[in-house]
Amino acid sequence: MKLDGFGIMVDDMAVMVRFYRDVLGFEIKEDENAENVFLEKDGTLFLLYRKSDFEKMTNRKFTYCSGVNGHYEIALSVENYAAVDKAYKELTAAGAESVLEPTTEPWGQRTCYVADPEGNLIEIGSFTE
Repeated sequence: MKLDGFGIMVDDMAVMVRFYRDVLGFEIKEDENAENVFLEKDGTLFLLYRKSDFEKMTNRKFTYCSGVNGHYEIALSVENYAAVDKAYKELTAAGAESVLEPTTEPWGQRTCYVADPEGNLIEIGSFTE
C-alpha cells in the first residue's frame, strides 16, 4: 500500500476550505460546498469530510474532539527559523488560534503551533537556523 493522503472530519466545510486554501495555501480540487473536498499540498492529498455526510455515507455515528484538541497534528516545514516566526505571525493575524509561540527546542528545531478554525493542531517548524 502507498500513502495517498489523509483526511479530517469537519463541521463547517466552507470555513475550513477557506482556511486551508487561503491561509495555508493548499490547492483546492473542487467546489468548497461539496460533501467531500479534495485539496493538495506538496503532492499530498488532503481531504475534508463533512461529518454529517460521512456519517450518512457509512450509516454510523462517530465521536469527535471539540475545541482545540491534541488528537493529531498537521506538520508543515519552512526553510529556516525566521520563516517559522513569520509564518506564525501571518497565521495568527489571519485568525489561526495560537497554541505555542515560536520556540527553539533542545533538539534544534524552531517550532510553533496554531489551531485551525475547528481546533486541529498545525505545527510549523524548521531545523535550519
